[in-house]
Amino acid sequence: MGLGKDNTDMGPVISQSAYNGITNYIEIGRSEGTVVHGGTYDDSEGYYIQPTVIKDIKHGDRISVEEIFGPVVAVIKVSSFEEGLEIANDTEYGLTGSVYSNDEAQLERARNEFHVGNLYFNRKSTGAVVQQHPFGGYNMSGTAAKTGTTDYLYNFVQMKSVARTK
Repeated sequence: MGLGKDNTDMGPVISQSAYNGITNYIEIGRSEGTVVHGGTYDDSEGYYIQPTVIKDIKHGDRISVEEIFGPVVAVIKVSSFEEGLEIANDTEYGLTGSVYSNDEAQLERARNEFHVGNLYFNRKSTGAVVQQHPFGGYNMSGTAAKTGTTDYLYNFVQMKSVARTK
């Protein structure tokens, strides 16, 4: 697959800085796992990065615990649903998550125990629509107040408590 504006169905990343950061993560991923798709990039005609999938990542590897904000996926193989949920929750981030399962008990467990602001079942983890599906995360991802809700307005005010003695 060629990269660049005439050879892709995906646009470039936003800036040289973003490009540098994302391509650095691809190289980190190469040292921590195995690139099974993509892994190429080119900034000669824009900041193009081929969507990249990296497997054989271990829980705690850098590529699995830092936010990349680019077309890179790190895959961690787990032996059970419980282990997957434990690993998914062992992060300082919690914006979105997806669970693919036909087991209603697993979906209900994820609903109660997966610590993310937006949880998707049997679909991709992007595409929240303001005023239809409020968006926001937990921990270091987004805010606990969901966009499009009245609680979100508190992000734009400065609360103050004043006490006075004569």
